Amino acid sequence: MTERLIIDLRDRVVPNKIGNKAQNIYQLIRKRYRVPTSHVVTWDAYTSFLDSGPGVLDRIHDELKRLIDPGLSYAVRSSANIEDSMEHSFAGQFMTHLDVLGLDNILEAIRSVWTAVQTESVHAYLKQLRGVDESLKMAVIIQEMVTPVISGVVFSKNPITALDEIVIEAVRGSGTLLVQEGVSPLRWVNKWGEWVEHPEEEDGLLDLVNRVVEKTCKISRAFGKDVDLEWVYDGSDLYWVQMRDITSLEGVKLYSNRLSKEMLPGIVKPLIWSVNIPITNGQWIRLIEEITGELDIEPTSLAKAFYYRTYFDMGTFGQIFESFGLHGESLERMMGITPKTNGKPAFRMHPRMFALMPRMIRFLYDKWRFDHKAEVELPELRKEYNQLGTEDITAMDEDEILMRIDSLYNVHCRTTYFNIVIPLLMQVYFSVLRSRLKSVDIEIDQFELTEGMDELKDFDPGVQLNNLSCSYHQFDQPTQERIISSTFSDFMQMSDIDEFQREVESFLQSFGHLSDSGTDFSYVPWRENPEILLRIISEYDLVEDPKQKQIRLDDVPYRGLSSWIFNLVYHRARNYRLNREKVSSLYTYGLGLFRSYYLALGDRFVDHKYLDERDDIFYLYDEEIRGCISGDVNGQDFRNLVCERKEEIESCADISLPEIIYGESNPPPIVQTKNVLTGTPTSRGYYTGNTKILRGINDFHKLDKGDILVIPHSDVGWTPLFSKAGAVVAESGGILSHSSIIAREYNIPAVVSVDGAMQLSDNMLVTIDGYKGKVVVHDQEGKPE
Repeated sequence: MTERLIIDLRDRVVPNKIGNKAQNIYQLIRKRYRVPTSHVVTWDAYTSFLDSGPGVLDRIHDELKRLIDPGLSYAVRSSANIEDSMEHSFAGQFMTHLDVLGLDNILEAIRSVWTAVQTESVHAYLKQLRGVDESLKMAVIIQEMVTPVISGVVFSKNPITALDEIVIEAVRGSGTLLVQEGVSPLRWVNKWGEWVEHPEEEDGLLDLVNRVVEKTCKISRAFGKDVDLEWVYDGSDLYWVQMRDITSLEGVKLYSNRLSKEMLPGIVKPLIWSVNIPITNGQWIRLIEEITGELDIEPTSLAKAFYYRTYFDMGTFGQIFESFGLHGESLERMMGITPKTNGKPAFRMHPRMFALMPRMIRFLYDKWRFDHKAEVELPELRKEYNQLGTEDITAMDEDEILMRIDSLYNVHCRTTYFNIVIPLLMQVYFSVLRSRLKSVDIEIDQFELTEGMDELKDFDPGVQLNNLSCSYHQFDQPTQERIISSTFSDFMQMSDIDEFQREVESFLQSFGHLSDSGTDFSYVPWRENPEILLRIISEYDLVEDPKQKQIRLDDVPYRGLSSWIFNLVYHRARNYRLNREKVSSLYTYGLGLFRSYYLALGDRFVDHKYLDERDDIFYLYDEEIRGCISGDVNGQDFRNLVCERKEEIESCADISLPEIIYGESNPPPIVQTKNVLTGTPTSRGYYTGNTKILRGINDFHKLDKGDILVIPHSDVGWTPLFSKAGAVVAESGGILSHSSIIAREYNIPAVVSVDGAMQLSDNMLVTIDGYKGKVVVHDQEGKPE
């Protein structure tokens, strides 16, 4: 019996000689999705055509006349063995004929598909794909045409960004209009059940596109992969005419600065990048590996610098999530890089989670006892820092300095681990505490959590500055003027103010390592510029404790077991609040020690004529510094290199960048043209006032009582500014950033992560909406434009 050349794709079993496109249609039919009647000419016919000429068309003619309806039109399209695969799409390379009517025309269309394989464009495409031209086999699909009212394509995942969203494009009439120039399709984007993009005029199509979304989700789940589908609607039924794997997802890079606005805000100089990125990312990986086991991920692969600003690679984070057995795109919602919708990604237990269960149990047990571990190890880390911080660097050669840097690096890795875990656990216990309080109609803002925790004041420079300011203002006016006009050396020589001098010295011992940034040791710390401390003390507003809570532990109406649970959470939250301050202080102190060692190398590079100034060392990467010391890198090139990098940083200092960046290239900066800036509201309230733009603590004197404080970011060293501010606008940060926490404690509105904030000018009249995250810039008369 002669084997058939034409296969009905409704058959229960089909041979493996119909090509990927036909195989995909067959799979749709097998899953009972509505597909127009479809047949396929196997690639045996194509082989015979190549070997023996057009005689095979007579066999096809005889088979076709029993299968097709002469009164219907058909689509005749290619289905090669290497087409529409995960590796190669061959989109547009082979022929497709639509609305083919009659047996003879169908036969001619089949011949056209075969002969098109030999065109120059196909051969040029094949040359890019090693070896596939020799194995190319061409089958041909013959599919009944559906009279189209609406035609379209749908992607189960965004093919451009690889985000977890369904993209639909549609036109009225034939789907060929989708590829014609000058025809703009209607476009919808559905994110987890919500429409994040849709046409202004949908003309009653919403029910249809909802059906398309629902079916697409089912198809993607049924086949366990991301697909793009062609569909046709005839006015009553929805047909699926083609299905392909989305081949453009591999290698799509997606970067977000949402995390880095909290961890590494603002411009990051090369040397700071060299130290902070591997340490911080390495400890995040360490934490995750406690659950997953060893991951093949380099710390430096988690981040990339755009215009010297830190962005995290969300694709790599997705791989980490998948190592938990979670869907990689679930990270999108957790990191806040997607539009806020009511929907959410579906969560399903994965076999990988069961395999990780023993590790998860050990992880949870370790974190349950983590406060005890912190009590033991934090003092030990302090001792190791103190030893490294008191060594005589001037007597060391360059190799010895590098050895001390390596030792400091190892100590700081351990501290960074605690600096990650403790705030995370604090957030967990705060969330539980907030929930428990809310169940008895108490807001956490009303609850006094830190009553009697005097030790907290040891880590709060604001408390100490308040005391120093009290002492300063007890002096007569001439003495105050002498203090503020003196150098620090002259101040320490002044008579009759011994107690005040000791208080200032004590403050510098405790907080002298603070600077404009707790994550960037290139900033000059207060101990290196103590004159500014005298100015801060003189201008510091005397304030009372900004936390005025009405409800204490004894006021919470829990009894019995509920009371025991609440007390447990309460004490855990208190402990982690204190431990957060301890480890934050220790982290800032330890990171600042890198400055002394690298500046010592800067001095030596100045002596060698490699650099003009010692601070230029911060514009070199650590590997460049080490390469120079080992003799592998020519230090004579450093001066020009530093000049180039300084110019680059200066040129991009005030630009605004998008929160999400696709690909590896630097995106064009955002140009702010609107009178309303938006950000994340983190401290409630409304406020109207004049702006003051402060880039560092040296600008402290600009801020008058009641001004709106506009800053790039803040750290503990910025705390004194908040005593004067009426509201806060920050270019970076989140709900748990320093500026947000302090603003809430002082009961002033705050909006953070405001792109374009630092492009505002001093003395602009602005209204802050601490509920919606709006910054409204008024005209000269004080009315919104």
